[in-house]
Amino acid sequence: MPGGTPSNRQQHQDHMTLAGIGAVTAYGWGREALWDGLLSGKSAASVQSGYGPGRDEDAWVALVPDGGDPAVSPSRYGRAMHESAREAITDALARGWQPGRTVGLLHAIVLGDVANWRDFYLVDHGHRRSRDYLPLIPSTPISVLMQEFGFHGPAMNVSATCSSANAALITAQLWLDAGIADDVVCVATDMSGTPDMVEHFAGIGAAVTDTEPLDGCRPFQEGSRGFCFGEASVAVVLSRTVRQPYAAVLGGGMSNDAYHVVSVDPSHERIFECARRALDNAGVSAADVRYLNAHGSGTRQCDMAEQDLLAGMFGDQPHVYALKQMAGHCQGASAGVEVAAAALGYERGIMPAAPIVASPHPRLLDGPQPFEGGITAKLSLGMGGNNSMVLLGPVD
Repeated sequence: MPGGTPSNRQQHQDHMTLAGIGAVTAYGWGREALWDGLLSGKSAASVQSGYGPGRDEDAWVALVPDGGDPAVSPSRYGRAMHESAREAITDALARGWQPGRTVGLLHAIVLGDVANWRDFYLVDHGHRRSRDYLPLIPSTPISVLMQEFGFHGPAMNVSATCSSANAALITAQLWLDAGIADDVVCVATDMSGTPDMVEHFAGIGAAVTDTEPLDGCRPFQEGSRGFCFGEASVAVVLSRTVRQPYAAVLGGGMSNDAYHVVSVDPSHERIFECARRALDNAGVSAADVRYLNAHGSGTRQCDMAEQDLLAGMFGDQPHVYALKQMAGHCQGASAGVEVAAAALGYERGIMPAAPIVASPHPRLLDGPQPFEGGITAKLSLGMGGNNSMVLLGPVD
């Protein structure tokens, strides 16, 4: 409007879109392995030995299998990060993406190369050749990827615990809106399913390792005890100029409880604020949301918070589904897995929900269902009170 301030809807009429997807998960290397795994109705987790406080117990964990290009990195972490990005970029190019002059990179991480850092201290006692030390530095995998593709835009890591992937998507939107980048590659990597990491999540009562995930992790269902620990690296290319995008990223919002390092504020006030910010930024109303792609950790406090939000903000109208009982809770990469699954669902006409195994919330989807169209709200609730929501929609 002349002489005035444009509304959010006007500001974002040319939405950034998901132009390409790449995935490395416990289902295997590649986005098709993820998609087929989700549609199978079976968890990606398996029984792994060497877990527990004494490292003498078996545990259900969704670990990424070995693979990738050894020329890229000596570590599974570096190879997974690089391969997911390669796949997403190749996919986007095949869909008509023409990279702009300034392509940025955002890498969503929490702990980085956990296994390699552990060995640096405990096996090598801090003594390595410098060239073998460099892969541990968080900027190294980013630099290697930027070099391969000749991207010269801004590149940095984003960390907001389990909200990290959503935070990266929202940051990418800010970059595009501000003209800082023409296109952005977002990668979310977490390969921290090691015995020493899982032990403490189980110790605080969040992770469940002693039973098959569909039995222990039941978001929005009776009898849920927590989540199955998982690993993943997922990448998406975000652009406003691609011929065949998967879905539009309409907007997003973030907030922080400022309440506790682990526990959710029982008032849920800041989660509601996060959702309001996301809806306003996207220029849509709560009534427009057709699906809630839940954080779905299966813990009691998260279930209570999300059911409160579903009723209080959305009037118990959207369909609900969660995926952590399938792919595992992949920590900093968890929202990346779930956004990728939703975007694939937009293209393929299926919402890849997990099967119901116990008495459910009435809006919970039971297994893969035909996609009815409309807007999806992807909520993530991270430790430290990091709340985030991203709104996805069909491409106009």
